[in-house]
Amino acid sequence: MDAQTIRELQAYGFFTLVVVMVFVLYGYFYHLYKSERTGRRNYEKYANLALDDDINGVVLEQNKKGL
Repeated sequence: MDAQTIRELQAYGFFTLVVVMVFVLYGYFYHLYKSERTGRRNYEKYANLALDDDINGVVLEQNKKGL
């Protein structure tokens, strides 16, 4: 293979990777939107966790196994 062919393969691979990553990103955004809309999770609590960090802070979720 010559250098031109290798560069073309790299370009096609990069473009394919970017397209796949865009689909993954939008799928993740949709998952977050759907989870919050159906009430399974409230991601605003987690977003405020870094702002309201305190040693005596309120626990966001209880462990279901009861450790």
